This record gives sequence, C-alpha cells and structure tokens, in this order.
Amino acid sequence: MTGVLHGSCHCSAITLTIAHAPETVSECNCSICRRIAGLWGYFDPAEVTVDGDAGGYRWGDRSLTVWHCTHCGCTTHWTAADHHYKRMGVNMRMF
Repeated sequence: MTGVLHGSCHCSAITLTIAHAPETVSECNCSICRRIAGLWGYFDPAEVTVDGDAGGYRWGDRSLTVWHCTHCGCTTHWTAADHHYKRMGVNMRMF
C-alpha cells in the first residue's frame, strides 16, 4: 500500500483517509482489543481524516477513546484523551 489510502466501516457511514500506509501494524492483546479484533496502524492525528457519526467508548484510566460506527458497529480507530499526544490508532481492517 502506497500513497493516500481510503477506508470505511462496513456500511460506509464512517470513512477514513490516511496519508500513507503504516510502517507496521499490530494486534493488541488488551481486554478490549481482543474482543474487537483490531489490527492497528499508528499515525500522527494530523495524517488521518475521519468523517461520519462515530460513537466513543472509554474505560479504565480513560486515557483512550475507542471509536466505532453507530450504525454497523465496526471499530474504526482510537484517539488519546490528551489532545497533545501525537499518536492515534487506525483499524487497518477497514482498508
């Protein structure tokens, strides 16, 4: 994958655009990632555009919000509660 990439949730209510393919992807084994089967690529938030009606979920120390489509339920990305944190995760299964 090279160049700008476009992805979406299953119903296309949420679209994602990333500036480039991630250097690597990872499968986190935390309690929520095991359940949602995310395949995370990591980006500076300035490199990602998310459009659509996403619902957020926070738990534990509430440092991350995991976002999902409110229509089809696909988990699309996560963001840090601290907006100064220059990293977010994009679920590469949406591409």
